Amino acid sequence: LSCLGTQPPPWPRNSSQTPASRRLPPIHSPTLSINCAAIPEHLIEAELFGYESGAFTGARRDGQLGRLREAQGGTLFLDEIGDMPLALQTRLLRVLQERSITPLGGGKAQQLDFALVCATHHQLREAVAQGRFRADLFYRINGLALQLPALRERSDREAITRRLLDQFNPSQPVRLHPDLAFAMAHYPWPGNLREYANALQTASALLLPGEDTIGWSQLSDDLAQELLRYREGAPMAVAALAAQAQPPSLPATDLKTLSHTAIAQMLQQCRGNVSQAAKLLGISRQTLYRRLKTA
Repeated sequence: LSCLGTQPPPWPRNSSQTPASRRLPPIHSPTLSINCAAIPEHLIEAELFGYESGAFTGARRDGQLGRLREAQGGTLFLDEIGDMPLALQTRLLRVLQERSITPLGGGKAQQLDFALVCATHHQLREAVAQGRFRADLFYRINGLALQLPALRERSDREAITRRLLDQFNPSQPVRLHPDLAFAMAHYPWPGNLREYANALQTASALLLPGEDTIGWSQLSDDLAQELLRYREGAPMAVAALAAQAQPPSLPATDLKTLSHTAIAQMLQQCRGNVSQAAKLLGISRQTLYRRLKTA
Protein backbone atom coordinates (compact mmCIF):
# COMPACT_ATOMS: atom_id res chain seq x y z
CA LEU A 1 0.00 0.00 0.00
CA SER A 2 1.21 3.49 -0.73
CA CYS A 3 0.41 6.81 0.85
CA LEU A 4 0.12 9.79 -1.32
CA GLY A 5 1.13 13.26 -0.23
CA THR A 6 3.69 14.78 2.08
CA GLN A 7 1.45 14.35 5.10
CA PRO A 8 0.12 10.85 4.47
CA PRO A 9 -3.29 9.99 5.90
CA PRO A 10 -3.79 6.76 7.80
CA TRP A 11 -4.09 3.57 5.80
CA PRO A 12 -7.00 1.80 7.50
CA ARG A 13 -7.16 -1.87 6.82
CA ASN A 14 -10.71 -2.21 7.98
CA SER A 15 -11.62 -5.78 8.74
CA SER A 16 -15.22 -6.83 8.82
CA GLN A 17 -16.48 -10.40 8.94
CA THR A 18 -19.91 -11.84 8.49
CA PRO A 19 -21.26 -13.45 11.69
CA ALA A 20 -20.83 -16.89 10.14
CA SER A 21 -17.08 -16.35 9.81
CA ARG A 22 -15.97 -14.94 13.16
CA ARG A 23 -12.91 -17.19 13.12
CA LEU A 24 -10.09 -16.61 10.66
CA PRO A 25 -10.40 -18.41 7.32
CA PRO A 26 -8.25 -21.53 6.97
CA ILE A 27 -4.76 -21.13 5.57
CA HIS A 28 -5.67 -22.88 2.32
CA SER A 29 -8.76 -20.71 1.77
CA PRO A 30 -8.81 -18.32 -1.21
CA THR A 31 -7.58 -14.75 -0.88
CA LEU A 32 -8.79 -12.47 -3.64
CA SER A 33 -8.15 -8.78 -4.22
CA ILE A 34 -9.57 -6.02 -6.36
CA ASN A 35 -8.42 -2.43 -6.77
CA CYS A 36 -11.54 -0.29 -6.77
CA ALA A 37 -9.67 2.65 -8.30
CA ALA A 38 -8.13 0.71 -11.18
CA ILE A 39 -11.32 -0.65 -12.75
CA PRO A 40 -13.71 1.58 -14.73
CA GLU A 41 -16.98 2.31 -12.99
CA HIS A 42 -19.04 0.49 -15.61
CA LEU A 43 -16.98 -2.69 -15.14
CA ILE A 44 -16.42 -2.86 -11.40
CA GLU A 45 -19.99 -3.96 -10.67
CA ALA A 46 -19.65 -7.05 -12.85
CA GLU A 47 -16.16 -7.69 -11.44
CA LEU A 48 -17.42 -7.64 -7.86
CA PHE A 49 -20.93 -9.04 -8.04
CA GLY A 50 -20.75 -11.20 -11.16
CA TYR A 51 -23.57 -11.92 -13.58
CA GLU A 52 -25.45 -14.77 -15.21
CA SER A 53 -25.46 -15.72 -18.88
CA GLY A 54 -27.31 -13.18 -21.01
CA ALA A 55 -27.51 -10.58 -18.25
CA PHE A 56 -26.59 -7.78 -20.67
CA THR A 57 -25.30 -7.20 -24.17
CA GLY A 58 -21.72 -8.41 -24.46
CA ALA A 59 -21.91 -10.67 -21.40
CA ARG A 60 -20.03 -13.96 -21.47
CA ARG A 61 -22.06 -16.94 -22.52
CA ASP A 62 -21.23 -18.74 -19.27
CA GLY A 63 -21.56 -15.61 -17.10
CA GLN A 64 -19.06 -14.45 -14.48
CA LEU A 65 -18.83 -15.59 -10.88
CA GLY A 66 -17.62 -12.27 -9.42
CA ARG A 67 -15.06 -11.66 -6.68
CA LEU A 68 -17.59 -11.81 -3.86
CA ARG A 69 -18.59 -15.37 -4.71
CA GLU A 70 -15.04 -16.39 -5.61
CA ALA A 71 -13.94 -15.39 -2.08
CA GLN A 72 -16.44 -17.79 -0.50
CA GLY A 73 -14.86 -19.31 2.61
CA GLY A 74 -11.78 -17.10 2.31
CA THR A 75 -10.76 -13.45 2.32
CA LEU A 76 -11.62 -10.58 -0.02
CA PHE A 77 -9.31 -7.57 -0.12
CA LEU A 78 -10.84 -4.35 -1.47
CA ASP A 79 -7.98 -1.97 -2.15
CA GLU A 80 -8.76 1.76 -2.44
CA ILE A 81 -12.34 1.29 -1.30
CA GLY A 82 -12.55 5.05 -0.85
CA ASP A 83 -12.71 5.35 -4.65
CA MET A 84 -15.69 3.03 -4.99
CA PRO A 85 -18.68 4.75 -6.67
CA LEU A 86 -21.55 5.60 -4.33
CA ALA A 87 -24.00 3.36 -6.19
CA LEU A 88 -21.77 0.34 -5.64
CA GLN A 89 -21.24 1.29 -2.00
CA THR A 90 -24.99 0.93 -1.54
CA ARG A 91 -25.04 -2.51 -3.10
CA LEU A 92 -21.96 -3.67 -1.18
CA LEU A 93 -23.54 -2.55 2.09
CA ARG A 94 -26.63 -4.62 1.35
CA VAL A 95 -24.51 -7.69 0.57
CA LEU A 96 -22.62 -7.32 3.86
CA GLN A 97 -25.82 -6.86 5.84
CA GLU A 98 -27.76 -9.72 4.27
CA ARG A 99 -24.74 -12.00 3.79
CA SER A 100 -26.07 -12.99 0.39
CA ILE A 101 -25.81 -11.89 -3.21
CA THR A 102 -27.99 -11.98 -6.30
CA PRO A 103 -25.89 -11.79 -9.48
CA LEU A 104 -27.01 -9.65 -12.38
CA GLY A 105 -29.53 -11.63 -14.42
CA GLY A 106 -30.02 -14.19 -11.65
CA GLY A 107 -33.17 -14.60 -9.59
CA LYS A 108 -31.87 -16.68 -6.68
CA ALA A 109 -29.85 -15.22 -3.83
CA GLN A 110 -26.68 -17.08 -2.82
CA GLN A 111 -25.29 -17.11 0.72
CA LEU A 112 -21.86 -15.65 1.36
CA ASP A 113 -19.26 -16.34 4.03
CA PHE A 114 -15.93 -14.53 3.80
CA ALA A 115 -13.62 -12.17 5.70
CA LEU A 116 -13.42 -8.64 4.30
CA VAL A 117 -10.28 -6.50 4.39
CA CYS A 118 -10.32 -2.97 2.97
CA ALA A 119 -7.64 -0.35 2.44
CA THR A 120 -7.59 3.26 1.29
CA HIS A 121 -5.32 6.29 1.22
CA HIS A 122 -8.32 8.57 1.79
CA GLN A 123 -9.51 9.88 5.14
CA LEU A 124 -12.83 8.05 5.12
CA ARG A 125 -14.31 10.09 7.97
CA GLU A 126 -13.73 13.25 5.94
CA ALA A 127 -15.16 11.54 2.85
CA VAL A 128 -18.27 10.66 4.86
CA ALA A 129 -18.65 14.28 6.01
CA GLN A 130 -18.31 15.47 2.41
CA GLY A 131 -20.85 12.96 1.12
CA ARG A 132 -18.33 11.01 -0.95
CA PHE A 133 -18.56 7.84 1.14
CA ARG A 134 -21.58 6.29 2.79
CA ALA A 135 -21.56 6.61 6.57
CA ASP A 136 -23.38 3.30 7.10
CA LEU A 137 -20.86 1.43 4.95
CA PHE A 138 -17.97 3.08 6.77
CA TYR A 139 -19.25 1.94 10.16
CA ARG A 140 -19.99 -1.50 8.74
CA ILE A 141 -16.43 -2.12 7.56
CA ASN A 142 -14.68 -0.28 10.40
CA GLY A 143 -14.55 -3.26 12.73
CA LEU A 144 -10.76 -3.20 13.15
CA ALA A 145 -8.76 -0.22 11.89
CA LEU A 146 -4.98 -0.27 11.50
CA GLN A 147 -2.92 2.80 10.75
CA LEU A 148 0.21 2.00 8.75
CA PRO A 149 3.04 4.45 9.47
CA ALA A 150 4.76 6.34 6.68
CA LEU A 151 8.30 5.29 5.81
CA ARG A 152 9.81 8.28 7.64
CA GLU A 153 8.01 7.21 10.83
CA ARG A 154 9.28 3.63 10.82
CA SER A 155 12.10 2.49 13.06
CA ASP A 156 13.16 -0.36 10.76
CA ARG A 157 14.26 1.76 7.81
CA GLU A 158 17.76 0.29 7.87
CA ALA A 159 16.35 -3.22 7.57
CA ILE A 160 14.08 -2.08 4.73
CA THR A 161 17.05 -0.51 2.96
CA ARG A 162 19.11 -3.66 3.34
CA ARG A 163 16.33 -5.86 2.00
CA LEU A 164 15.76 -3.61 -1.02
CA LEU A 165 19.46 -3.36 -1.84
CA ASP A 166 19.78 -7.15 -1.67
CA GLN A 167 16.73 -7.49 -3.89
CA PHE A 168 18.05 -5.09 -6.54
CA ASN A 169 21.65 -6.35 -6.36
CA PRO A 170 21.48 -10.15 -6.03
CA SER A 171 24.98 -10.76 -7.42
CA GLN A 172 26.92 -8.74 -4.82
CA PRO A 173 26.38 -6.82 -1.57
CA VAL A 174 25.79 -3.12 -2.16
CA ARG A 175 25.74 -0.35 0.42
CA LEU A 176 24.89 3.33 0.59
CA HIS A 177 27.63 5.91 0.99
CA PRO A 178 27.40 7.13 4.63
CA ASP A 179 26.82 10.73 3.56
CA LEU A 180 24.02 9.68 1.21
CA ALA A 181 22.51 7.36 3.82
CA PHE A 182 22.38 10.27 6.26
CA ALA A 183 20.63 12.48 3.70
CA MET A 184 18.11 9.75 2.85
CA ALA A 185 17.35 9.25 6.53
CA HIS A 186 16.36 12.93 6.87
CA TYR A 187 14.25 13.09 3.73
CA PRO A 188 10.45 12.78 4.24
CA TRP A 189 9.86 10.60 1.14
CA PRO A 190 6.43 11.97 0.17
CA GLY A 191 5.97 9.05 -2.23
CA ASN A 192 6.58 6.70 0.69
CA LEU A 193 8.00 3.20 0.12
CA ARG A 194 7.32 3.20 -3.61
CA GLU A 195 9.41 6.34 -4.11
CA TYR A 196 12.20 5.03 -1.89
CA ALA A 197 12.31 1.62 -3.58
CA ASN A 198 12.30 3.22 -7.02
CA ALA A 199 15.19 5.50 -6.05
CA LEU A 200 17.27 2.55 -4.81
CA GLN A 201 16.42 0.44 -7.86
CA THR A 202 17.40 3.22 -10.26
CA ALA A 203 20.62 3.94 -8.37
CA SER A 204 21.50 0.24 -8.35
CA ALA A 205 21.02 0.07 -12.12
CA LEU A 206 23.48 2.96 -12.58
CA LEU A 207 26.31 1.25 -10.69
CA LEU A 208 29.26 0.36 -12.89
CA PRO A 209 30.54 -3.25 -12.93
CA GLY A 210 32.47 -3.89 -9.74
CA GLU A 211 31.06 -0.88 -7.86
CA ASP A 212 29.48 -1.74 -4.53
CA THR A 213 28.62 1.69 -3.10
CA ILE A 214 25.71 3.88 -4.14
CA GLY A 215 26.66 7.54 -3.97
CA TRP A 216 25.38 10.88 -5.14
CA SER A 217 26.44 10.21 -8.72
CA GLN A 218 23.87 7.41 -9.02
CA LEU A 219 20.96 9.71 -8.17
CA SER A 220 18.88 11.82 -10.51
CA ASP A 221 19.48 15.54 -10.35
CA ASP A 222 16.08 16.39 -8.89
CA LEU A 223 16.26 13.75 -6.15
CA ALA A 224 19.81 14.76 -5.20
CA GLN A 225 18.72 18.37 -4.80
CA GLU A 226 15.70 17.38 -2.73
CA LEU A 227 17.85 15.22 -0.45
CA LEU A 228 20.27 18.07 0.10
CA ARG A 229 17.44 20.32 1.23
CA TYR A 230 16.74 17.97 4.14
CA ARG A 231 20.27 16.84 4.85
CA GLU A 232 20.61 18.99 7.94
CA GLY A 233 17.21 17.93 9.24
CA ALA A 234 15.44 21.10 8.05
CA PRO A 235 14.51 22.42 4.59
CA MET A 236 17.10 24.57 2.84
CA ALA A 237 16.51 26.26 -0.48
CA VAL A 238 18.79 24.94 -3.19
CA ALA A 239 19.10 28.48 -4.51
CA ALA A 240 20.56 29.60 -1.18
CA LEU A 241 23.06 26.76 -1.33
CA ALA A 242 24.09 27.76 -4.83
CA ALA A 243 24.52 31.38 -3.72
CA GLN A 244 26.78 30.32 -0.86
CA ALA A 245 28.90 28.12 -3.13
CA GLN A 246 31.03 30.55 -5.12
CA PRO A 247 33.12 28.95 -7.86
CA PRO A 248 36.91 29.23 -7.60
CA SER A 249 38.64 31.97 -9.54
CA LEU A 250 39.54 29.69 -12.42
CA PRO A 251 38.28 29.78 -16.00
CA ALA A 252 35.38 27.36 -15.69
CA THR A 253 35.41 26.35 -19.33
CA ASP A 254 39.14 25.53 -19.35
CA LEU A 255 39.12 22.03 -17.93
CA LYS A 256 42.88 21.63 -18.27
CA THR A 257 43.46 24.43 -15.77
CA LEU A 258 40.76 23.21 -13.43
CA SER A 259 42.72 21.74 -10.54
CA HIS A 260 41.67 18.73 -8.52
CA THR A 261 41.77 20.97 -5.47
CA ALA A 262 39.22 23.32 -7.01
CA ILE A 263 36.93 20.41 -7.88
CA ALA A 264 37.21 19.00 -4.36
CA GLN A 265 36.53 22.45 -2.90
CA MET A 266 33.43 22.91 -5.04
CA LEU A 267 32.09 19.44 -4.17
CA GLN A 268 32.59 20.24 -0.50
CA GLN A 269 30.76 23.56 -0.84
CA CYS A 270 27.93 21.81 -2.69
CA ARG A 271 27.85 19.08 -0.03
CA GLY A 272 28.51 16.28 -2.45
CA ASN A 273 25.96 17.37 -5.06
CA VAL A 274 27.80 16.55 -8.28
CA SER A 275 25.18 18.20 -10.48
CA GLN A 276 25.32 21.48 -8.53
CA ALA A 277 29.11 21.48 -8.50
CA ALA A 278 29.29 20.84 -12.25
CA LYS A 279 26.82 23.64 -12.91
CA LEU A 280 28.80 26.16 -10.86
CA LEU A 281 32.04 25.05 -12.51
CA GLY A 282 30.49 25.45 -15.94
CA ILE A 283 30.96 21.84 -17.02
CA SER A 284 28.69 18.84 -17.47
CA ARG A 285 28.18 16.05 -14.94
CA GLN A 286 29.84 13.57 -17.29
CA THR A 287 32.88 15.80 -17.65
CA LEU A 288 33.16 16.19 -13.91
CA TYR A 289 32.89 12.42 -13.42
CA ARG A 290 35.70 11.84 -15.91
CA ARG A 291 37.80 14.45 -14.14
CA LEU A 292 37.20 12.77 -10.79
CA LYS A 293 38.23 9.38 -12.17
CA THR A 294 41.56 10.82 -13.33
CA ALA A 295 42.20 12.47 -9.97
